[in-house]
Amino acid sequence: MYLPFYGLNAAPFAITPDPRFVFLSERHRDALAHLLYGIGQGGSGGFVQLTGDVGTGKTTLCRLLLEQLPENTRVALILNPRLSPVELLEAIGEELHLELDGARGSLKALVDRLNAFLLSAYAQGLRVVLIIDEAQNLSFEALEQVRLLTNLETATQKLLQIILLGQPELRDMLGREDLRQLAQRITARFHLTPLSEAETEAYLRHRLAVAGSVRFPFTRLAVRRIHHHAQGVPRLINVIADRALMAGYVQEELQIGERSVDRAAREALASPLRRATPWLATLAAAAICGLGLWWWQTRSVEPDPDADVASDAQAIDTQAAHADAPPAGLDTAALQDLAAANGRESRVAWRRLLALWKLSSDQVNVPTAQRCAALLAPGIYCLRSSGSLGKLAKLDRPVVLHLTLPDGDAWALLLGIGESDVRLWIGGERVRVRRSALEDLWFGEFQVLWVGDAALSGVLRRGDIGAGVDALAQRLQEHGMLRGAETGPRLFDAAMEAAVQRLQMAHGLIPDGIAGPETLLAAQSRVQSGPHLRRLD
Repeated sequence: MYLPFYGLNAAPFAITPDPRFVFLSERHRDALAHLLYGIGQGGSGGFVQLTGDVGTGKTTLCRLLLEQLPENTRVALILNPRLSPVELLEAIGEELHLELDGARGSLKALVDRLNAFLLSAYAQGLRVVLIIDEAQNLSFEALEQVRLLTNLETATQKLLQIILLGQPELRDMLGREDLRQLAQRITARFHLTPLSEAETEAYLRHRLAVAGSVRFPFTRLAVRRIHHHAQGVPRLINVIADRALMAGYVQEELQIGERSVDRAAREALASPLRRATPWLATLAAAAICGLGLWWWQTRSVEPDPDADVASDAQAIDTQAAHADAPPAGLDTAALQDLAAANGRESRVAWRRLLALWKLSSDQVNVPTAQRCAALLAPGIYCLRSSGSLGKLAKLDRPVVLHLTLPDGDAWALLLGIGESDVRLWIGGERVRVRRSALEDLWFGEFQVLWVGDAALSGVLRRGDIGAGVDALAQRLQEHGMLRGAETGPRLFDAAMEAAVQRLQMAHGLIPDGIAGPETLLAAQSRVQSGPHLRRLD
């Protein structure tokens, strides 16, 4: 109902899982890496334990893990662990598609069938993984049976890798003296914590950007209140933010403040008997009467004659020579005034970006660059995307930022990032700005240009072969994500797919193993040629 009002094309905070909206914080990426390591070369059998509070993303990580497992992996996923030992073994057998006729009801017969399957899988080069969700609900007897399954082994290797996912009570349970034998077999442990306040904001911005938002609807105080009420738990963040957007729609609030968030939190988190619905009733009435849709006007950009990029590059170099003693970072009001006065035309920022790359108008002119087609010229690429300052720091290239002012749009070129400040080029002026001030006016949209290998274009995926795959393999090796070089044409195989996933996780991208434009840019971030972001003290 509120989607057109906020310029959205999908519900950004739906409870149902959607891979498009997956957001991985640093802790989530670390946890996923622990799980992949536990299953791969680091696990060598035994247990991997992942715990976290309700709603912190354990199931989401489990889903991502299942999507990234190699093809030679067979998985038994147990979602309801409230089972007796016999029932648990039967459930595992059913998940692995074992023939259980004549074995049901017998622990020995079930273990024998499972052991025979594991030996056969080992002989075929397959890896078998057992994943138990909500493992804190396992009985002592069932846990002991799970432990005994790790005794199934050859002379050199365990045959079954077990992953236990559960709430914090699982840690307490495995700390019991009578379960010490199981605890000693845990090869990797990780506890998933809630999001920090900064991560909560990044989470909100990410989901809204995926849903098509061009204007972040929450004030900074509103974000803080969402984090306070949700305590950094993603599931609760979704519930509160969704209610707040509905309330803002009813009140026709383009910017949702902390009071609306507080009301939404009281409604969403209260017990059923205490839930009051005055504004929900208003919502229903508004739906019946019908509210007018809010139409956003887009600003057109007139073509600009070819810029003298050589003189621009010289001006930037001159400014950079005086970078040792930058002025104090501008606050939000000062940045807003500067952007309103000097940053209205995106062509100005693009002219500077082309100058940094030392590209002449014969190679790429400003109007062409402004359109930001995926391929501007052979070996010259452009990407329009969204993200956080942390993501841009990892890409390590200057980018054009789209700023949103109260009375229109503005553009700035990001030149450097520090802990508390950033360096921007706005309308011919190079300034130091507080990160918080930039984030008040920048809602994640950016455009980045880079010059790279002409073969690294389009989309590369498993099964591909050719110059693009060869070039990608070389970049992955430079990042330490892929071992050695093969003679002859390189195949985009399972090893390269896993390397791409590791690269994506390291750069805060969705680890789907497919090398699209954003992944190819990340792969070239260590190339020394061309401009890089300045690291501020």
